[in-house]
Amino acid sequence: MSKQLLQDKYVKVGNVNTRYWSAGDKGSVVVLIHGLGGFIENWVYNIGPLSKSHRVYALDLPGFGRSDKPLIRDLTVLVRFLAGFLDALGIEKASLIGNSLGGGLVLFFALGSPGRVEKLVLVDTAGMGKSVIADFKVCSLPVAGELLIRPTLKSTARLWQKVVYDPSLVTPELVDSSFKLASLPGARQALLATLRAGIGIFGQRDKYTKLILKDLGKITEPTLIFWGSEDRIIPVAHARIAAAKISGARLHIWEKCGHMPMFEYPDKFNTLVLDFLAGR
Repeated sequence: MSKQLLQDKYVKVGNVNTRYWSAGDKGSVVVLIHGLGGFIENWVYNIGPLSKSHRVYALDLPGFGRSDKPLIRDLTVLVRFLAGFLDALGIEKASLIGNSLGGGLVLFFALGSPGRVEKLVLVDTAGMGKSVIADFKVCSLPVAGELLIRPTLKSTARLWQKVVYDPSLVTPELVDSSFKLASLPGARQALLATLRAGIGIFGQRDKYTKLILKDLGKITEPTLIFWGSEDRIIPVAHARIAAAKISGARLHIWEKCGHMPMFEYPDKFNTLVLDFLAGR
Protein backbone atom coordinates (compact mmCIF):
# COMPACT_ATOMS: atom_id res chain seq x y z
CA MET A 1 0.00 0.00 0.00
CA SER A 2 1.54 3.26 -1.11
CA LYS A 3 1.58 6.43 0.93
CA GLN A 4 -0.76 7.94 -1.66
CA LEU A 5 -3.50 5.46 -0.71
CA LEU A 6 -3.23 6.29 3.00
CA GLN A 7 -5.28 9.36 3.77
CA ASP A 8 -4.88 11.70 6.71
CA LYS A 9 -7.73 11.41 9.19
CA TYR A 10 -8.21 13.41 12.39
CA VAL A 11 -9.83 12.66 15.71
CA LYS A 12 -10.07 14.78 18.85
CA VAL A 13 -8.37 13.14 21.82
CA GLY A 14 -9.20 15.49 24.68
CA ASN A 15 -8.15 18.86 23.29
CA VAL A 16 -5.59 17.42 20.86
CA ASN A 17 -6.52 17.24 17.19
CA THR A 18 -4.77 14.01 16.29
CA ARG A 19 -3.73 12.80 12.85
CA TYR A 20 -3.94 9.10 12.13
CA TRP A 21 -4.00 6.61 9.26
CA SER A 22 -6.08 3.45 9.18
CA ALA A 23 -6.12 0.46 6.85
CA GLY A 24 -7.67 -2.98 6.79
CA ASP A 25 -11.20 -4.15 7.50
CA LYS A 26 -10.73 -7.55 9.10
CA GLY A 27 -8.85 -9.23 11.89
CA SER A 28 -7.66 -7.89 15.21
CA VAL A 29 -6.61 -4.29 15.81
CA VAL A 30 -2.94 -3.26 15.63
CA VAL A 31 -1.79 0.22 16.68
CA LEU A 32 1.59 1.64 15.65
CA ILE A 33 3.28 4.28 17.86
CA HIS A 34 6.37 6.18 16.67
CA GLY A 35 9.30 7.47 18.67
CA LEU A 36 10.71 10.86 19.69
CA GLY A 37 10.71 13.19 16.71
CA GLY A 38 8.85 10.61 14.64
CA PHE A 39 5.56 10.58 12.78
CA ILE A 40 3.10 8.27 11.03
CA GLU A 41 5.28 8.05 7.94
CA ASN A 42 7.85 6.02 9.90
CA TRP A 43 5.45 3.08 9.35
CA VAL A 44 4.72 3.65 5.66
CA TYR A 45 6.28 0.30 4.65
CA ASN A 46 4.43 -1.66 7.33
CA ILE A 47 0.83 -0.48 7.33
CA GLY A 48 -0.15 -2.05 4.00
CA PRO A 49 1.26 -5.53 4.60
CA LEU A 50 -0.07 -5.68 8.17
CA SER A 51 -3.51 -4.47 7.06
CA LYS A 52 -4.06 -7.51 4.83
CA SER A 53 -5.02 -9.49 7.92
CA HIS A 54 -5.49 -6.81 10.61
CA ARG A 55 -7.17 -3.48 11.20
CA VAL A 56 -4.17 -1.18 11.48
CA TYR A 57 -3.95 2.31 12.96
CA ALA A 58 -0.92 4.62 13.07
CA LEU A 59 -0.98 8.01 14.77
CA ASP A 60 1.03 11.15 15.29
CA LEU A 61 1.61 11.60 19.01
CA PRO A 62 0.85 15.06 20.45
CA GLY A 63 3.64 17.42 19.46
CA PHE A 64 4.68 15.45 16.39
CA GLY A 65 3.80 15.08 12.73
CA ARG A 66 0.58 16.92 11.95
CA SER A 67 -1.12 16.46 15.32
CA ASP A 68 -1.55 19.47 17.62
CA LYS A 69 1.56 20.57 19.47
CA PRO A 70 1.01 20.98 23.20
CA LEU A 71 4.13 21.07 25.35
CA ILE A 72 4.40 17.68 27.07
CA ARG A 73 6.40 17.86 30.28
CA ASP A 74 5.38 14.52 31.79
CA LEU A 75 5.43 11.33 29.71
CA THR A 76 2.49 9.86 31.62
CA VAL A 77 0.38 12.43 29.73
CA LEU A 78 1.20 10.51 26.55
CA VAL A 79 0.19 7.22 28.16
CA ARG A 80 -3.21 8.70 29.02
CA PHE A 81 -3.38 10.12 25.50
CA LEU A 82 -2.92 6.63 24.06
CA ALA A 83 -5.85 5.38 26.13
CA GLY A 84 -7.89 8.36 24.92
CA PHE A 85 -7.01 7.64 21.29
CA LEU A 86 -8.29 4.07 21.61
CA ASP A 87 -11.44 5.32 23.32
CA ALA A 88 -12.07 7.95 20.65
CA LEU A 89 -11.97 5.29 17.92
CA GLY A 90 -13.98 2.75 19.90
CA ILE A 91 -11.08 0.31 20.21
CA GLU A 92 -11.45 -1.85 23.30
CA LYS A 93 -8.39 -4.05 22.82
CA ALA A 94 -5.38 -4.00 20.49
CA SER A 95 -1.92 -5.29 19.83
CA LEU A 96 0.51 -2.41 20.27
CA ILE A 97 3.73 -1.86 18.32
CA GLY A 98 5.99 0.90 19.63
CA ASN A 99 9.34 2.21 18.46
CA SER A 100 11.73 4.01 20.85
CA LEU A 101 9.65 6.47 22.93
CA GLY A 102 6.59 4.71 21.53
CA GLY A 103 7.84 1.44 22.97
CA GLY A 104 8.17 3.00 26.41
CA LEU A 105 4.61 4.32 26.17
CA VAL A 106 3.38 0.89 25.13
CA LEU A 107 5.01 -0.67 28.20
CA PHE A 108 3.48 1.87 30.58
CA PHE A 109 0.09 1.35 28.93
CA ALA A 110 0.33 -2.44 29.17
CA LEU A 111 1.27 -2.24 32.84
CA GLY A 112 -1.59 0.14 33.63
CA SER A 113 -4.29 -1.32 31.37
CA PRO A 114 -3.42 -4.98 30.76
CA GLY A 115 -6.99 -5.87 29.81
CA ARG A 116 -6.74 -3.66 26.73
CA VAL A 117 -3.61 -5.24 25.27
CA GLU A 118 -3.48 -8.43 23.22
CA LYS A 119 0.19 -8.55 22.22
CA LEU A 120 3.22 -6.26 22.40
CA VAL A 121 5.92 -5.56 19.83
CA LEU A 122 8.79 -3.46 21.20
CA VAL A 123 11.14 -1.92 18.62
CA ASP A 124 14.39 -0.43 20.02
CA THR A 125 12.31 0.74 22.93
CA ALA A 126 13.02 3.42 25.50
CA GLY A 127 12.86 2.79 29.23
CA MET A 128 15.33 -0.08 29.71
CA GLY A 129 18.06 2.04 31.29
CA LYS A 130 19.72 5.45 31.31
CA SER A 131 21.88 5.10 28.21
CA VAL A 132 20.90 7.20 25.20
CA ILE A 133 22.75 9.05 22.42
CA ALA A 134 24.81 11.96 23.79
CA ASP A 135 23.15 14.44 21.41
CA PHE A 136 19.85 14.04 23.24
CA LYS A 137 21.48 14.53 26.64
CA VAL A 138 23.07 17.77 25.51
CA CYS A 139 19.78 18.98 24.02
CA SER A 140 18.11 18.46 27.39
CA LEU A 141 20.12 21.41 28.74
CA PRO A 142 18.64 24.93 28.74
CA VAL A 143 19.81 27.06 25.81
CA ALA A 144 21.83 24.18 24.30
CA GLY A 145 18.69 22.48 23.08
CA GLU A 146 17.32 25.66 21.59
CA LEU A 147 20.59 26.25 19.76
CA LEU A 148 21.05 22.69 18.52
CA ILE A 149 17.49 21.81 17.55
CA ARG A 150 16.95 24.11 14.61
CA PRO A 151 15.53 22.15 11.68
CA THR A 152 17.39 22.54 8.42
CA LEU A 153 17.79 20.14 5.53
CA LYS A 154 21.37 19.44 6.64
CA SER A 155 20.52 18.82 10.31
CA THR A 156 17.60 16.60 9.30
CA ALA A 157 19.87 14.54 7.07
CA ARG A 158 22.48 14.23 9.84
CA LEU A 159 19.88 12.96 12.30
CA TRP A 160 18.60 10.33 9.88
CA GLN A 161 22.20 9.23 9.28
CA LYS A 162 22.45 8.51 13.00
CA VAL A 163 19.09 6.76 13.14
CA VAL A 164 19.65 4.23 10.34
CA TYR A 165 22.64 1.99 9.62
CA ASP A 166 22.61 2.18 5.81
CA PRO A 167 23.19 5.76 4.61
CA SER A 168 21.63 4.98 1.24
CA LEU A 169 18.23 4.92 2.97
CA VAL A 170 18.55 8.65 3.66
CA THR A 171 17.14 9.88 0.38
CA PRO A 172 16.51 13.52 -0.54
CA GLU A 173 12.77 12.75 -0.50
CA LEU A 174 12.98 11.37 3.06
CA VAL A 175 15.00 14.36 4.26
CA ASP A 176 12.67 16.86 2.59
CA SER A 177 9.46 15.33 3.99
CA SER A 178 10.96 15.02 7.48
CA PHE A 179 12.25 18.60 7.39
CA LYS A 180 8.81 19.91 6.44
CA LEU A 181 7.17 18.18 9.40
CA ALA A 182 9.92 19.32 11.78
CA SER A 183 9.44 22.90 10.57
CA LEU A 184 5.70 23.11 11.28
CA PRO A 185 4.68 25.80 13.79
CA GLY A 186 5.32 24.65 17.35
CA ALA A 187 7.14 21.46 16.32
CA ARG A 188 10.57 22.49 17.60
CA GLN A 189 9.27 23.59 21.00
CA ALA A 190 7.14 20.45 21.34
CA LEU A 191 10.09 18.20 20.51
CA LEU A 192 12.29 19.91 23.09
CA ALA A 193 9.62 19.67 25.80
CA THR A 194 9.06 15.95 25.22
CA LEU A 195 12.78 15.24 24.99
CA ARG A 196 13.39 17.02 28.28
CA ALA A 197 10.49 15.20 29.91
CA GLY A 198 12.16 11.85 29.25
CA ILE A 199 15.88 12.67 29.07
CA GLY A 200 18.29 14.68 31.20
CA ILE A 201 22.02 15.31 31.10
CA PHE A 202 22.62 11.88 32.67
CA GLY A 203 20.40 10.05 30.18
CA GLN A 204 16.91 8.59 30.27
CA ARG A 205 15.22 9.79 33.43
CA ASP A 206 15.11 7.47 36.43
CA LYS A 207 11.52 8.44 37.24
CA TYR A 208 10.41 6.45 34.19
CA THR A 209 13.08 3.79 33.72
CA LYS A 210 12.94 2.63 37.34
CA LEU A 211 9.17 2.24 37.18
CA ILE A 212 9.35 0.24 33.96
CA LEU A 213 12.21 -1.99 35.08
CA LYS A 214 10.59 -2.66 38.44
CA ASP A 215 7.36 -3.89 36.87
CA LEU A 216 8.44 -5.53 33.60
CA GLY A 217 8.07 -8.96 35.17
CA LYS A 218 4.34 -8.27 35.57
CA ILE A 219 3.76 -8.21 31.82
CA THR A 220 1.94 -11.38 30.78
CA GLU A 221 1.00 -10.49 27.22
CA PRO A 222 2.97 -12.23 24.44
CA THR A 223 5.87 -9.92 23.61
CA LEU A 224 8.19 -9.67 20.62
CA ILE A 225 11.31 -7.52 20.92
CA PHE A 226 13.25 -6.14 17.94
CA TRP A 227 16.54 -4.26 18.10
CA GLY A 228 19.17 -3.08 15.64
CA SER A 229 22.66 -4.31 16.51
CA GLU A 230 24.10 -0.95 15.39
CA ASP A 231 21.56 1.26 17.14
CA ARG A 232 23.29 4.58 17.91
CA ILE A 233 20.30 6.01 19.78
CA ILE A 234 19.67 3.34 22.45
CA PRO A 235 22.23 0.54 22.88
CA VAL A 236 21.41 -3.04 21.91
CA ALA A 237 22.30 -4.13 25.46
CA HIS A 238 18.88 -2.79 26.47
CA ALA A 239 17.24 -5.44 24.27
CA ARG A 240 18.64 -8.19 26.44
CA ILE A 241 17.46 -6.43 29.60
CA ALA A 242 13.91 -6.36 28.23
CA ALA A 243 14.04 -9.98 27.08
CA ALA A 244 15.35 -11.15 30.45
CA LYS A 245 12.66 -9.37 32.46
CA ILE A 246 9.56 -10.10 30.33
CA SER A 247 8.57 -13.73 30.76
CA GLY A 248 8.44 -15.63 27.48
CA ALA A 249 9.50 -12.65 25.35
CA ARG A 250 10.96 -13.39 21.94
CA LEU A 251 14.06 -11.40 20.98
CA HIS A 252 15.21 -10.67 17.44
CA ILE A 253 18.40 -8.62 16.98
CA TRP A 254 18.95 -7.30 13.47
CA GLU A 255 22.50 -7.22 12.14
CA LYS A 256 23.60 -4.14 10.18
CA CYS A 257 20.57 -2.27 11.46
CA GLY A 258 20.08 0.96 13.38
CA HIS A 259 17.22 2.33 15.48
CA MET A 260 14.31 1.55 13.14
CA PRO A 261 14.17 -2.08 11.94
CA MET A 262 10.62 -1.61 10.64
CA PHE A 263 11.92 1.07 8.27
CA GLU A 264 15.31 -0.47 7.48
CA TYR A 265 14.16 -4.06 6.85
CA PRO A 266 10.41 -3.75 6.31
CA ASP A 267 9.76 -7.01 4.47
CA LYS A 268 11.42 -9.17 7.13
CA PHE A 269 9.90 -7.07 9.89
CA ASN A 270 6.38 -7.43 8.48
CA THR A 271 6.73 -11.19 8.05
CA LEU A 272 7.93 -11.71 11.61
CA VAL A 273 5.22 -9.48 13.06
CA LEU A 274 2.46 -11.19 11.08
CA ASP A 275 3.69 -14.60 12.21
CA PHE A 276 3.80 -13.40 15.80
CA LEU A 277 0.30 -11.90 15.67
CA ALA A 278 -1.00 -15.13 14.14
CA GLY A 279 0.49 -17.14 17.00
CA ARG A 280 3.15 -18.84 14.92
